[in-house]
Amino acid sequence: MDLDITRAITDSWFLRLKENLSVDVAITGTGPSGLIAALKLAEAGYKVSMFESKLSPGGGMWGGAMLFTSIAIQNEAVYLLDELGIPYKRYNDSLVTCDSVLATSALIYKASKAGVLIHNGMRVEDVVFGDNRISGVVVNWATIEKEGLHVDPLSFRAKIVIDATGHPCDISETVAKKNNITLSTPTGKVSGERSMNVCEGEAETVKNTKEIYPGLYVCGMAANGVFGSPRMGPIFGGMLLSGEKVAKLIIEDLK
Repeated sequence: MDLDITRAITDSWFLRLKENLSVDVAITGTGPSGLIAALKLAEAGYKVSMFESKLSPGGGMWGGAMLFTSIAIQNEAVYLLDELGIPYKRYNDSLVTCDSVLATSALIYKASKAGVLIHNGMRVEDVVFGDNRISGVVVNWATIEKEGLHVDPLSFRAKIVIDATGHPCDISETVAKKNNITLSTPTGKVSGERSMNVCEGEAETVKNTKEIYPGLYVCGMAANGVFGSPRMGPIFGGMLLSGEKVAKLIIEDLK
């Protein structure tokens, strides 16, 4: 029985791995913007894989604000809660609140059920770069990096890569530094996020959601980090709208 269990797990996992070595879209990071993007792309019929260095996908949405498991969503994004079946309560004329754990769980469940493959415990450490285009991701186990072991990574191919790594905007930083390229940003590089301004940050994260180099898109807080816009704090409507926007842009691109 013990060998059957091992065979069942390894056979099923490696089958899924081999079937997803080449995808339409690879998303680095699994916060709310990345999950919405993955869901929308999968629903449109595209093959999507996500890579998360931690065990649990969901990014910073799990903890709400200071571990108060209530999050705020502005009116402009409430229709996405309705689409996802996430219950919420009206707080005032412009805000609703919902449970952060329930909301994050719903996003993960919906994306996975739509066919998105989420690789947890894997960290994207680099990209596949050639012919002045990003065409995949370079991946290793997160624990390998944490232990400081010298173990070579593997690569996955993708037509499009999304940097949804949040505040650090790791992928955009790596691409710009390693390849000495000019990004489609005011400085040509990663500008770095500014201090909190909730209203401006919410609007800017949607505005900044776009392709910044052939084959590389940014969404969520990574978009604000790349373009030098403010962080927005514990409100998540902009994150959801950013994920929806990047999916729409990529669908048009892949057509």
